[in-house]
Amino acid sequence: MRLDGKRALVTGGRQGIGRAIVERFVAEGAQVITCGRDADCPGLPDGVTWHRLDVADAARVDDLARQLGAIDILVNNAGVQVEKTTIDSTDADWDLVIGVNARGVFNMCRAFIPAMPAGGVIINIGSISGNMADPSMALYNASKAFVHGLTRSIAVDHGPAIRCNAICPGWIETGMLGAAFDMAEQPEAARNDALSRHAMRRFGQPRDIANMALWLASDESGFATGQCFTVDGGLTAASPVQPGLF
Repeated sequence: MRLDGKRALVTGGRQGIGRAIVERFVAEGAQVITCGRDADCPGLPDGVTWHRLDVADAARVDDLARQLGAIDILVNNAGVQVEKTTIDSTDADWDLVIGVNARGVFNMCRAFIPAMPAGGVIINIGSISGNMADPSMALYNASKAFVHGLTRSIAVDHGPAIRCNAICPGWIETGMLGAAFDMAEQPEAARNDALSRHAMRRFGQPRDIANMALWLASDESGFATGQCFTVDGGLTAASPVQPGLF
């Protein structure tokens, strides 16, 4: 029960990584609140409260912050992606991706930090795409690089009262991963090639990210702040040379 007595807010907790974090935190004793753009979210664990929220809407975020008051743990997980190059991206794509992935994280941090108690924790979900560019993901790549930079700034500006870290997932089995392979000319071949480039020879599961989030939320990581922790099964540790050719 590493989070016993803590209040945690997880954005984007309806599915995927967000839902896994919600369930992991509940299992460790936290009182969990989650939110998303849907009106409701059936099937949440007992005791979890759902709020309808678009994190890109600063006024609505401020309203929720006033309503909830002090939060011990904030996890900024809500995110979207658009599979386009820079020249193909529209203003609407910018508003969506940058609005949720970048401005949304900023809105949440700005609204909730003032009421966070000493010892508060912020966990931002970044991506390996913020460090290396995935093809045809220009806005997503840029938005995650912003998240990494904001993470470091919050840690520097608001420590030691608040610790702020980012998790940079690799390829995790969620709807976003499936959408990426659907773009390939040969989706099955692309999937097999990607698997071969992982030292663990598998893609990540949402629970892999939830386990890292639990550690960062707990006192066990009390000296970790301002860091971006890569959790990618060894994908970015490897040379780009295809395994088996040498």
